[in-house]
Amino acid sequence: MNFSRQFCALFPVLLVVATNAVAGSFTLSPETSVKSVSGQFLVTAATDFSPLLHHPAVAANPDFIRLEPTFLAVSAERVKNSIARTLHQNPGEPWSGKIHLALHPASSLAEEPVIVAEPFLQRWNCRVELPDVTIRPRLIRALTAALLLENANRHLVTPEKPAEIPSWLADGLAQEILADEGEKMILAAPGKTPNGVSESRIDRTERARDVLTEACKTLHNTDALTFEQLSWPSPEQLSGADNGAYRATAQLFVHSLLGLKDGPAKLRRMLAQLSDCENWQTAFLRSFSENFARPLDVEKWWSLRVVSYVARDPGPVWTPAVSYQRLNELLAVPVDIRTSSNALPQHMEISLQTAVRSFDAAQQATVLPVKLRDFELAKFRFAPEFAALAEGYRSALADFLGENKSLPPGNLAGAAAKYHKASKAETIRRLDGLDTRRRELEIKLRVENIRLNLIRAKP
Repeated sequence: MNFSRQFCALFPVLLVVATNAVAGSFTLSPETSVKSVSGQFLVTAATDFSPLLHHPAVAANPDFIRLEPTFLAVSAERVKNSIARTLHQNPGEPWSGKIHLALHPASSLAEEPVIVAEPFLQRWNCRVELPDVTIRPRLIRALTAALLLENANRHLVTPEKPAEIPSWLADGLAQEILADEGEKMILAAPGKTPNGVSESRIDRTERARDVLTEACKTLHNTDALTFEQLSWPSPEQLSGADNGAYRATAQLFVHSLLGLKDGPAKLRRMLAQLSDCENWQTAFLRSFSENFARPLDVEKWWSLRVVSYVARDPGPVWTPAVSYQRLNELLAVPVDIRTSSNALPQHMEISLQTAVRSFDAAQQATVLPVKLRDFELAKFRFAPEFAALAEGYRSALADFLGENKSLPPGNLAGAAAKYHKASKAETIRRLDGLDTRRRELEIKLRVENIRLNLIRAKP
């Protein structure tokens, strides 16, 4: 796993570092500003509101809210207290940097907040540019990110650059808050004032007690991300354009970390160490050294947790035709091939046998464990005949990789047991045999489809 890559974005919220901030950067007109009860949040607003407030999409979607300084100051304090409860912190713990929430007329219903980290004397302040019409999840993610930044940066002695916050932590923690008490977090300005009486629309949905219910539903129809993918999300994943797979996976990951022994304390330790580390990965492995010695240990533990969560409610079983299609997708290994050093990479798909035969150890350690996990997840939804076949593929890969299911979850560090690994030749023979069975099932499936079509065609 490459840890040399630099942090470039914080989920859908843009993070900007201001290196030339001045003391007067928070000096604004008192008529348009409100200070929160703790004094950490200063909320300011423009004198006019966005005309998008009257857009039909806003009226149709109760998640859209109009932000107003007084209500936003209260909401920010509520999110702060919720994060403190989740991480087992004292809500009254001293803070260092101030967080300025600057409201402006929304230019688009898809407009994202922007977070600016500003150095001031021996601390980092945060400025969050917020559209005055937005949706609750977007606002909670922005407030969570700003609070985590302040928490990490308060430990800086010399503010040369702000601490790096992993996207999965900000997004995952925000999703936990949304699932647990999202409706209580955000106070919106009244939508109507008939006869001088303020009215707001409230559509209440009673949520299941399990905060992972919605995340698991999302992952019924999309694959959970690996730890590597969580670490380096794409812009589409950060914006939610991946059908929510990134956010659901991030919530599951953070929830799982919190469930480890002293999990909240370890996440607090990680935040405290971020300012002393070149990247968040170093701080993460230091803080969770009792559980993970290497990134590979994280990946193995995470694969077990994903399988455990999805197995609780895997969703409806696929038809034989869908099972066959999905199995073929799992058996394809995507690769980029260059015909020369200057040529553009060409996307291709190879078989598992080719990956076993041709990949070096590093490539196999990156690709094959993910395939192993995907087979483990998919077997819960395959039609029975394909489920047995998928288990054969999974077992062949597990033997080749030397996987041992008896390892205790969450305590993989330092595991030194020697496992028998199947040879390349033995593994390829098993995969070839499974491919023969798969082709036989394909023929049987086609024959059955032809028979059913003939029956339907009879007058």
